Amino acid sequence: MNASLAAWRRRLERFPMSIVLLGMRIGVGAVFFRSGLLKLDSWQFTVQLFRDEYRVPLLEPVLAAQVTTAVELAAPPLLFAGLATRLAALPLLAMIAVIQIFVYPNAWSDHLLWGSTLVLLLTQGPGAISVDRVIAAWSGRRMQDR
Repeated sequence: MNASLAAWRRRLERFPMSIVLLGMRIGVGAVFFRSGLLKLDSWQFTVQLFRDEYRVPLLEPVLAAQVTTAVELAAPPLLFAGLATRLAALPLLAMIAVIQIFVYPNAWSDHLLWGSTLVLLLTQGPGAISVDRVIAAWSGRRMQDR
């Protein structure tokens, strides 16, 4: 029985991390992108939510709605492609922190999941299935050609 479990564990450990990272990029990016599309689709309601419910400190409701929507629509496509992945993760992490602290402190389980995913992408990069990897390989070849 132990040998069988050990064999299964070895098979699972060979699963490509690049596929896991791709799934994480798509999964967390989709959450934010859908939210951005929803905000854009019902803009008046979005501004009202920022005014009445979200009440983000230091920003006027319209500006907070604009910044949030821009980040939610700009960062996820970068995550999907694996382009500037680490940079794209930063504003989303900041948004999660603001939402957790000031807006929905009881939604910590969602924020922990999204934040952990983004921290993994921030620290480990996007993986092999990414534009970042293609650029790194291309720039490495360019440096060797010199």
